[in-house]
Amino acid sequence: QVQLVESGGGLVQPGGSLRLSCAASRSGVIIYYMGWYRQAPGKQRELVARITNGGSTIYGESVEGRFTISGDIKNTVYLQMESLKLEDTAVYYCNALLGGSRPNEYWGQGTQVTVSS
Repeated sequence: QVQLVESGGGLVQPGGSLRLSCAASRSGVIIYYMGWYRQAPGKQRELVARITNGGSTIYGESVEGRFTISGDIKNTVYLQMESLKLEDTAVYYCNALLGGSRPNEYWGQGTQVTVSS
């Protein structure tokens, strides 16, 4: 069974930076896209950023211009978060569409990002 392995996250002051990373636990898996969602207490899960196997990227409106997704989805994908705000505090979940002719959506275990002074 393939898992998404996340790293990064933690506590940072407003205006600071953090980097998250995500990778599939097994090589040779077909990956169509990989990215992150986040969920703050009392709020719905929302898309943060996604990158496709063709290199196309999309961002949530609230992070556009501050966050950058990059990397090779066959290896590791990174989410560089700059100019962090209090409202960026949430659990961030790696998300990916994996598989062959019948792909499935996978989720990481989540990593906490806390922006606080």
